[in-house]
Amino acid sequence: MKKFFNTSGNLYKEMKLKDQLPTMTEDEQLELLATDGMLVKRPILVAEDQVLVGFKEKDWEDQLL
Repeated sequence: MKKFFNTSGNLYKEMKLKDQLPTMTEDEQLELLATDGMLVKRPILVAEDQVLVGFKEKDWEDQLL
């Protein structure tokens, strides 16, 4: 679940989520992600057999080409 969080974002750092996430349930993490789009790592690509979160050029090339 952590890979969906924008760990480089200011809001993530302000909320000190690095310390909080390990003690949160998956449902709590999902609810938190839904509260503010700035917490979500982008871009997200949903393909038939894979979900890519964040941009890694090689992964995107492999998926799209």
